[in-house]
Amino acid sequence: MSHIIRSIIEKRKRGIRCGIPSFCTANPLAIEACLEQGVRFNDSILIEATANQVNQFGGYTGMRPADFRNMVYEIADKVGFPKSNIILGGDHLGPLTWYNEPEESAMQKAEDLVREYVAAGYKKIHLDTSMRLKDDSKSEPLGLDKVARRGARLYKACQEEYEKLLEKNLHEIQPVYVIGSEVPLPGGEQSCEDSMAITRVEDLHATVAAYEKAFEEFGCQNAMENVIGIVVQPGVEFGDENIAVYDRNKTTELCEAVRQYPGLVMEGHSTDYQPIFRLEEMVADGIAILKVGPALTFALREAVFALTMIENEMFPVEKQSHFQSILETAMQADDSYWKKYYQGNTREKRLKRRYSLSDRSRYYMTDERVVASMEKLFENIDSVTIPKGLLHQFLPSQYVKVREGLLECKARTLVKQHIIDTVIEEYNYATKNNYVVRQLG
Repeated sequence: MSHIIRSIIEKRKRGIRCGIPSFCTANPLAIEACLEQGVRFNDSILIEATANQVNQFGGYTGMRPADFRNMVYEIADKVGFPKSNIILGGDHLGPLTWYNEPEESAMQKAEDLVREYVAAGYKKIHLDTSMRLKDDSKSEPLGLDKVARRGARLYKACQEEYEKLLEKNLHEIQPVYVIGSEVPLPGGEQSCEDSMAITRVEDLHATVAAYEKAFEEFGCQNAMENVIGIVVQPGVEFGDENIAVYDRNKTTELCEAVRQYPGLVMEGHSTDYQPIFRLEEMVADGIAILKVGPALTFALREAVFALTMIENEMFPVEKQSHFQSILETAMQADDSYWKKYYQGNTREKRLKRRYSLSDRSRYYMTDERVVASMEKLFENIDSVTIPKGLLHQFLPSQYVKVREGLLECKARTLVKQHIIDTVIEEYNYATKNNYVVRQLG
């Protein structure tokens, strides 16, 4: 069985415009939406977890790599999506979580991290060693050679773990790797200008050369055959309010340079909120892997807030879930996930906690109070018949599908469909050749 991403690269060599979205989320409902839409198209789905979300110590989700895999597979079984069509990826795998430790301990933990990911069956590994560690110089840039050597060390650890899998299964699929040091922060920047600096051609070539040299030093002579992608900054990013939109006229030289490496495609991070035709241009230009994360949970939160507005119209105060106020209480009680990201006066920070494009509220969706409140909201919505005009007021796109008998008017279904309509379908359209949106049914 061939690796799905390798198949995409082979298609591109034949001139077929195609790519793949990388859905970077640990939210079960968002994952369910991705897989349900995949069922309708008999599609392949790439789902990635970051080192902050999922690691050997649990991450902020409390899950290790095998736990996250099992959660995704359980959801796949629930919706009838074949597990063989799921590609699990590890994003920002490296010493990011332990950047405040010396190299010796940080890199050992990073090595343990990547081993767990590969052992759990993850087949796309982003090697990210771009961050300074405690004993790195603070006054000088982190040298590309050092970044590459650290990345090569992690690659070697991954391959050693893969060899163990091969001993158990001769048909075990070889993981593929993504390199690159121009890596934006996971989840978007604290601030974002309307335009971003684009990766320079000379830096691209230097990155490839540095990794080739480092792989040789670590005895991994054929490693570049397993490297299928390189992270670049194509001028896209988002912050609280601003979105740096892709401009293909500014990436011409970069895209031409990448074509010198037929086995490589570019991976674009922080593509959330890009207009659909810009996403399509990115794929056509060689940015074949489009990573999206906060936009998924932003859409989820948006739909849940819409349901609270319907609930307010249908139920007396004492029977309401009070989801919005409970989420706000949880975020106020623990500001560690948003304090350094949201600036401004009291009113401005309140608005950002609710509506910021960086969607720091996603970190609170596993809070017991928030979970219980959402369940109460869903129970309330599912216990009544929502007037068509009221549904149209707050969820107009989903109303059309309900009206046509294509969508069940149930809380979870409405939320998932909103995620599909506003995010997933746009990425599917941008990455799949001759993609036509298929009706439900």
